[in-house]
Amino acid sequence: MSLDGTLFIKHFEAYCPQWLAEADDPVGLHIGTLNKKLDRVMVTLDVRPEIVAEAIEKNVDLIIAKHPPIFRPVKRLDTDNFQTKMYADLLKHDIAVFAAHTNMDIIENGLNDWFCDLLGIEDTTYLTKTHTVAYKKLAVFVPVNHAAKMRKALGEAGAGTQGDYTNTSYSMIGTGRFTPATDANPTIGTVGEEAAVQEAKIEVIFPETIQANVIQAMLAAHPYEEPAYDFYPIENITKEYGLGRVGNLAKALPLKEFVAFVKEKFALDGIRIVAEDETKLVQRIAICGGSGEKFFRDALKNQADVYITGDVYYHTGHDMLTEGLPVLDPGHYIEQLCKPKLVELFNQWKKDYNWDITFIESEVNTNPFKFR
Repeated sequence: MSLDGTLFIKHFEAYCPQWLAEADDPVGLHIGTLNKKLDRVMVTLDVRPEIVAEAIEKNVDLIIAKHPPIFRPVKRLDTDNFQTKMYADLLKHDIAVFAAHTNMDIIENGLNDWFCDLLGIEDTTYLTKTHTVAYKKLAVFVPVNHAAKMRKALGEAGAGTQGDYTNTSYSMIGTGRFTPATDANPTIGTVGEEAAVQEAKIEVIFPETIQANVIQAMLAAHPYEEPAYDFYPIENITKEYGLGRVGNLAKALPLKEFVAFVKEKFALDGIRIVAEDETKLVQRIAICGGSGEKFFRDALKNQADVYITGDVYYHTGHDMLTEGLPVLDPGHYIEQLCKPKLVELFNQWKKDYNWDITFIESEVNTNPFKFR
């Protein structure tokens, strides 16, 4: 089937929600509209004039970008300026741009997890906590013969996920009683007469962030015009999210060997190293894509043997040496791993939902640095 932009982003937001982004991170729709049919979607790390030219040439309808194209307010739309002209070109060719930045770093099965997979880092946890999400419980009453439909609808909305289990719920059978008033249009029973119906009470838990979706699914699946349901806060279950990851290699390696391994896996021409002793054995690895130097003390707290992150500042490098934490700076561009990984994910959705659409990776290298 053809794919509307709003439907695609609904799926993307379920996977990579905007609320997970760090404060003041300008994620979401930056340019254009999603209210249109999508034929071609391109994934890129950056949105630069050469990326826009590529999108125009390839008849792209939507760009999914890791780095927001408008990170700071634009003061002038001067089309003699290459940077601002690209905004006009995007609008002229009806190419929308949607950005997922720090939320892509934080989500499960996101960029930092892909880094860990690439490097063989196992048994991971987050490097620094960013969000704690509370849980709620829904109790809804439905006729017994509608219970299976209701449980299915709630599960599809994301309710009933507990750890490694999905579609968890509890049901109890009882008797529901009601008398339809004069203006009622009852599914069961007769106006003015008391009805007694065998009903199932279905209980499910869910993160509070999806409450609106759960309510919508519950109401759509319910046969009554005025469903009976309750919500309860849950104090014993929360879900935590965080930036970066910390985990372990299968076996310890000398730092020098690990540096060579990282260079090979990320296809790097060079890598900056902050370390006194390259013979030191490393096994517990901390990693944070992008500019994560400010989290190096979190790596120390997590007993990391080495920390991988980009854009390390000169004086921060001195602090890292003083604290005795080896740091590898592979640069910011390793985040380009998002391109093949997102296209792989999108193509799986295409298969699952029978979408008629093409997903492509940008072929333009936007790394501003070269090594000689």
